[in-house]
Amino acid sequence: MSNAQRRVVVTGMGAVTPIGLSVEDYWDAMMRSESGIASIESFDAEQYTTRFGGELPDAFDAEDYLGAKDARRMDPFCHYAVAASDAALADAGIDPDDEDSYPQDEKDRTATIFGTGIGGLKVFQEQTEEHAEYGARHVSPFFIPMMIPDMASGQLSMRYNFRGPNYCIVSACATGNNNIGDAYMLIQQGTVDAALCGGTEACITPLGLAGFGSMRALSTRNDDPEHASRPFDADRDGFVMGDGSGAFFIESLQHARERDAEIHAEIVGIGMSADAHHITAPDPEGDGAALAMNNLLESGGLEAEDVDYLNMHGTSTPLGDVAETKAIKRVFGDHAYQMNTSSTKSMTGHLLGAAGAIEAIAAIGAIQHDTVPPTINFEEEDPECDLNYTFNKPQEREVTVAVSNAFGFGGHNTSIAFREFDG
Repeated sequence: MSNAQRRVVVTGMGAVTPIGLSVEDYWDAMMRSESGIASIESFDAEQYTTRFGGELPDAFDAEDYLGAKDARRMDPFCHYAVAASDAALADAGIDPDDEDSYPQDEKDRTATIFGTGIGGLKVFQEQTEEHAEYGARHVSPFFIPMMIPDMASGQLSMRYNFRGPNYCIVSACATGNNNIGDAYMLIQQGTVDAALCGGTEACITPLGLAGFGSMRALSTRNDDPEHASRPFDADRDGFVMGDGSGAFFIESLQHARERDAEIHAEIVGIGMSADAHHITAPDPEGDGAALAMNNLLESGGLEAEDVDYLNMHGTSTPLGDVAETKAIKRVFGDHAYQMNTSSTKSMTGHLLGAAGAIEAIAAIGAIQHDTVPPTINFEEEDPECDLNYTFNKPQEREVTVAVSNAFGFGGHNTSIAFREFDG
């Protein structure tokens, strides 16, 4: 088998989300149709148009994963990446500190491809305020390495001594899928044998909330935060910000078999495209999204009828949900009404650069459990949104192939497909 034909499998997953700090807790919360959206507690949000979001549970403490000194020298987006990645490696049966578990020659052929949509927003705001009040001499020497988007990938590479390609892709809310997709292609072509990949975001900060609020992109349902993220509902009024990270350990099938690793699913394709339309608004007809999904089917050798479940980008915005629905109907035809779709952002909020990663975990969970996670908070039908969105409660059905969409400001479209591993 040539390198170009190498099969790529998922052997490790880790999740840090507003509804659970592990893959198991995250999945169980989705099965309970649980919302992780509440009033913001990490700072006083009274002055903001939107005063709620998907913050991590109080149980998250960076010092549980990092020493106090290292935690102080990282922005929260790196904290979340470390927590999710530690879990993904443990799930894959890898102890990076044990040479017998994962020797250095294997680490030298392991990539770290881990992205964020924004980067160190918290430290950026803090150091800007410090500079304005006290001057240049008071800016931390760690400001730049704490802020830059590639630092999650860099920190992870150093933490585990993975010496393969190490970088991040920044593509707004398509970041998670793009980083997984690049890692997948590196393994396919034989550049590396394995990769730690995913996305992370720590966007719920005063500046982040103000910025997205000034765009009028956010829901303002301040009197009912728990029900604010309501994709496809006629009364939706914007997305809800969320924090967290999703991490994957993926490897060639041969490498996984040599390690006798448990395989969660196989990655079978990646589709990408550009809207070439607007800096924030989606193409209203979903042309770019449709192109990405068509590219995905071709990449994976899939027919439209092969797909059982599609985790939609579904941000709960008036324009986005309709455009994506149109795109799905164009690509899948009559089968669009036979497969299940859903938006798990209804429970977690929108994790921006981490969204694609945690939603890929949801897609794989659907394959593992033959159960589709729901779109919660549906009350009123929108005639332009007429697919099977798995409203309000999970649905049991056989899921062999699951797809996850992630689209981003700037017109970035990504679609990734997973299949039940059949040997």
